[in-house]
Amino acid sequence: MLKLNALVAGSTGYIGSQLIKILVKHKYINIKYLCGNSSVGKKISFFEKSLSNKKLPKIIKFNKRLLKDVDIIFTALPNGEAQDISKHLNKNNTLIDLAADFRLEKKIDYQKWYKKEHRAVRLIKKSIYSLPEINRNEIKKYNIISSPGCYPTSILLPLIPLFDKNLVKVKNVIVDSKSGYSGAGRNVHKKYKSKNLYESLSAYGLGFHRHNAEIDQQLKKFTKKKIEVSFTPHLTPMFRGILSTIYLDLEKNVTPKKVIKLLSNYYKREKFVKILKFNTFISTNDVINTNNCLISVCKSKFKNKIIILSAIDNLIKGGAGQAVQSLNNKYKFPETTGLI
Repeated sequence: MLKLNALVAGSTGYIGSQLIKILVKHKYINIKYLCGNSSVGKKISFFEKSLSNKKLPKIIKFNKRLLKDVDIIFTALPNGEAQDISKHLNKNNTLIDLAADFRLEKKIDYQKWYKKEHRAVRLIKKSIYSLPEINRNEIKKYNIISSPGCYPTSILLPLIPLFDKNLVKVKNVIVDSKSGYSGAGRNVHKKYKSKNLYESLSAYGLGFHRHNAEIDQQLKKFTKKKIEVSFTPHLTPMFRGILSTIYLDLEKNVTPKKVIKLLSNYYKREKFVKILKFNTFISTNDVINTNNCLISVCKSKFKNKIIILSAIDNLIKGGAGQAVQSLNNKYKFPETTGLI
């Protein structure tokens, strides 16, 4: 069986390691190179014990000459580094970035939210923001694929269909999201050394978290509406998982039953998005180690409001799994390949 050769840059981080765990199961992928900086010369099993019995290359430093030997480049790197790699791509390469380098469509927005100049501006228009359940038919046209952030994935999947079909009001949308600390990367303990990660809950990025830009941009792009979203993320004392609680005002004559019917029809053919029965309580435990997004429409004490619960695994559906889903769509592999 002919396989595509893949390079994983940023292979030792939480998402990088999760990506490798998926790719070793993918029957159309051969992992040719694993790249890192401080980890050069080590085996990936040093960072991820579950990969100890897998035949994988040792970690090397990235060099642009490696690109001629691979078809796919996955970048799970700090923001900005995929931009530098993108400038050396050849016509046979596909870059799938799991960071934020190509998520925003305007260079001025990238500078505003990430406090740095974009170093590959001409390539922004040649990239696609890939939310497979929403725009999978467009993915195959692009060689630079940007995977959504974990929080936005949990938020956009339930909201885009509802705003598109005018079932909920565009104002006073409140999103309260809670994530496992793995979302902050392996250096989370250094970054939050003053906090007790295992016994405390912390709000951060109030009103100005970087994912605000991504959420606003994609809602406007896919629905053609300007939507007022108040988004607050929280870091929780668990390793992985995201639960987003979304508060919405219904449009006139719209009932929760109509909302569930729309979402159920919209996602009825999807393997990874599951719409639950009305008022079903869900937890992150329901999605851990899966590429699923569970969505539950719940009642509010106010007649014209609803509460939506959306749960994903931030490292899979919010990261590595969704990236592989995009890979499968790009190359017309069965979408579930490597993911179930």
